[in-house]
Amino acid sequence: MTVSFSALDNPVWSSLSGPHARFAERHGQVLRYQTDVAPFLALPDRPDEAAWRDLAAFAGPGAEVTVTAGEVTPPEGWEIVAEFPAVQLVDAGVEGVEDAEAITLGPADVPEMLDLVERTQPGPFLPRTIELGTYLGIRRGGALVAMAGERLHPPGFTEVSAVCTDPDHRGQGLAARLVLAVVAGIKARGEVPFLHATQTNTGAIRLYESLGFRVHRRPVFVMARVPSLEKVG
Repeated sequence: MTVSFSALDNPVWSSLSGPHARFAERHGQVLRYQTDVAPFLALPDRPDEAAWRDLAAFAGPGAEVTVTAGEVTPPEGWEIVAEFPAVQLVDAGVEGVEDAEAITLGPADVPEMLDLVERTQPGPFLPRTIELGTYLGIRRGGALVAMAGERLHPPGFTEVSAVCTDPDHRGQGLAARLVLAVVAGIKARGEVPFLHATQTNTGAIRLYESLGFRVHRRPVFVMARVPSLEKVG
């Protein structure tokens, strides 16, 4: 299968306009995930003023939105609240390995998954995020202690996400095992695994590089505050 790495330049847009279209809400040139699925929205690669007006109308005055377009320069009147330098890593020889202890998580596991995410803060995970792909977990003594799964889905690619381990069970290699198990499922479909990490999360980046990922891009995600509609026309 031949894939275009340009799909990773604006992965939320590529996902919502492609394999994840069933989760998309659209307003003009803006796409976003249904709000209980994922907190991501996307603009075209090079949004014009009309696209920013669509975003203002979609989100509402005063809302804070995280924009992941290829180029993010909000027009006059918008306030940049925060910037999140990240790294995007792609498969450069990761050997996916199925794991006998990893179980497939389902809707009944969501309360425990949400609790684990709350305690470990791997990134956004909402009540319906599990619908985006396969999620695997490891239980010890009946309790969910580690998990990882699939999130964004640009054509030909699948993002590994929600990689987290309960603090009392770290240092056992559970995260690495689950990442490789998720990768095995992705590669079995003929797709390319990729993932994101903040640039400051050097431990995670070292882990992913040791597994065979390489840094592909260094995107900066921008959180901006929507001005009043009058200010954006």
